[in-house]
Amino acid sequence: MTATLRIEAALEAAVARAEVSGAPPRLAAALRHALFPGGARVRPHLCLAVAAACGDDQPMLSDAAAAAVELLHCASLVHDDLPCFDDAATRRGQPSVHAAFGEPLAVLAGDALIVMAFDILSRSAGGAYARLPGLLNTITRGVGMPTGIVAGQAWESEPDPMVGPYHRAKTGALFVASVAAGAIAADADPSPWRDLGERLGEAYQVADDLADAFSDAADCGKPVGRDAALNRPSAVAELGLRGAYDRLQDLVRDAVSAIPDCKGAKGLRELVRAQAVRLAPKHLAQSAA
Repeated sequence: MTATLRIEAALEAAVARAEVSGAPPRLAAALRHALFPGGARVRPHLCLAVAAACGDDQPMLSDAAAAAVELLHCASLVHDDLPCFDDAATRRGQPSVHAAFGEPLAVLAGDALIVMAFDILSRSAGGAYARLPGLLNTITRGVGMPTGIVAGQAWESEPDPMVGPYHRAKTGALFVASVAAGAIAADADPSPWRDLGERLGEAYQVADDLADAFSDAADCGKPVGRDAALNRPSAVAELGLRGAYDRLQDLVRDAVSAIPDCKGAKGLRELVRAQAVRLAPKHLAQSAA
């Protein structure tokens, strides 16, 4: 089974448990809306690619880790789109959860996705329960305080946030958790993989800043111009178009170089390079040049 099929099957199974008779049907529908259709599923693909490079001897556990990472990512998007944050009417080319189901159900959907992430991990440890504490610790650090997604969202409420800590928390932390979780699920040392996660995470945030400043809503599948409108720190505001674009290219090269020597290194390098093509829209590359 391909990585994509493994990820989608794990996410479908998680949602199916919320759609049983007797559960609130509109909340169940909001959960499905938040997860499907998905985006590129970059974080779970990265998790499975690292697990494969490390042997992937417990695929049920690595599938659960990948799904947990994506559930947490989607939860952050649901909350990020709320009127109290970005007030985004669209996400991935369709109405955002609060636009489709209302704010109360959007808040609850985001909360439920967070709980589902840890539920799927606890259900899938199988014969590898000894790996579960490390997985839980790694993933919770990627989403909580002081340096996870929640902290990243909180930096937006600070008067003078610095771009580096903001980006590392809002985006980079879950990329680090993704690669580390893949290694831990395969009973490997996660330490050599963290540099890859950090560089990819920053690359994705710089790319997002570029898209927000210079793309349109149709290309992005969500509103643009929010960083400037909300006076948020961004790589574009700090470095300009050319500087941000050059920073993106440097980060992608650093990410490729950060991949440890391992059985699956070649495939991982190809995956990172393929993502780099997505990260740099052609019209931005032409403008920067």
